[in-house]
Amino acid sequence: MRAGDPRLTAAVVASALFMQNLDGSAVATALPAMARDFGMEPAHLGAAVTAYLVSLTVFIPASGWIADRFGAKRIFLVAIVIFTAASALCGAAQGFGELVGARILQGIGGAMMVPVGRLLLLRGVRKDELIQATTWLTMPALIGPVIGPPLGGFVTDALSWRWVFWINIPVGMIGLLAAWRFVPKPLPSAPPPLDARGLVFAGLALALLMFGLENAGRGLVSAAVWGSAIAVGFAIGILAVRHARQVEQPAIDLSLLRIPTFHASVVAGTVFRIAAGCSPFLLALTLQTGFGWSASESGSIAFATAVGAFAMKPMTRPLLRAFGFRRVLLGNGAIAAAGLAAGALFTPAWPGYAIFAVLAAGGLSRSLQFTSYNTLAFADLPAEKLSAGTSLYGTAQQLPQALGVVLASAVITIGMAIGGRDSAGLADFELAFVVAGLVALLSVPMSLHLSPDAGAEVTGHRRG
Repeated sequence: MRAGDPRLTAAVVASALFMQNLDGSAVATALPAMARDFGMEPAHLGAAVTAYLVSLTVFIPASGWIADRFGAKRIFLVAIVIFTAASALCGAAQGFGELVGARILQGIGGAMMVPVGRLLLLRGVRKDELIQATTWLTMPALIGPVIGPPLGGFVTDALSWRWVFWINIPVGMIGLLAAWRFVPKPLPSAPPPLDARGLVFAGLALALLMFGLENAGRGLVSAAVWGSAIAVGFAIGILAVRHARQVEQPAIDLSLLRIPTFHASVVAGTVFRIAAGCSPFLLALTLQTGFGWSASESGSIAFATAVGAFAMKPMTRPLLRAFGFRRVLLGNGAIAAAGLAAGALFTPAWPGYAIFAVLAAGGLSRSLQFTSYNTLAFADLPAEKLSAGTSLYGTAQQLPQALGVVLASAVITIGMAIGGRDSAGLADFELAFVVAGLVALLSVPMSLHLSPDAGAEVTGHRRG
């Protein structure tokens, strides 16, 4: 592969995204060890996770404008530097305040790295190369949450929790050199005037919503605090939507939702991602709390989802060419929903290889669904709207991660209340898996409005 090759660009961008996804999931495993070092309760250190997610979400809406103003490649390189340097600071933190500050800085780097990296790729590929490129970008989101927890546990036990952050340093340096050498510099573009008011509205709304959702029911803050954060965030979100509809060049361009393919990817994709976000959380609880497995045993089985995702990679393009986006999203969406609900069938009597096979099959369908949504989102997007599209789509991808865990936690709590139990058990996890499957199923009819030829320029699919 040569410099400027879309496959090489996709691999470089995917590596940066993988670093971010891996870091986010591995840190949760290291929280107990971090708490011991800082002399705190592990639950209180959840603020280190929340600070990162809030920072990440707040700065994503501004990423498109910043990339257009200062150059997408330059901002991508700067984002990798910020994320890597912040990782080093996280590992060197000597107190809780230092850690939270470094995590906020890390979130700023991640917010620029994800959507700007996608923007770099989209501006450098033809329509017929979009599926292959998007397949690469889907892998980090599928694999990171699966291998992050076992890797975080292994690194913490073998070395120190600090190395969960420090392993990003060599990865970031390699990614920086690869991006500088192989990612082409896109043609300059003139950004619209900065919608500062829209960015403030969007940032406040997203920050409050993320803070409230991340802390809902965890006992870190009172119900009045996280409930108020969600309510105020929702109210400011309404103001942000009204503002976006009144200005000519808004920070959050909701007019993009008038494009049927982008609308389906954002709305249906968000619902599906919420359901899929339940799975890693529920699987870890089922295998470790319900079955009594160790973290390493649980991680080795959970890796099956990543195996299925890898196996789907060479099949994605032929399937989309043969059936088109509409039929794939409808048919495979139902299969993926069933795969999520299948977790309710797991019992301690199941052999490990059987659970592995079911999870691998679920990884196949989930990978195809994610790639289809991620590709379809930009199939009909005009070139001049790519920056706005990546910002809006990046925001729509971030929120469901928190919502998935909140949904699973809420269902488990309701199951405990119905059963009169003080602690969660297998029955509660089974109920949550079923609800996750039903939520995923809700996303299927949301793609019915698509034309059978939707995204045909990307897939090459034609009726008949």
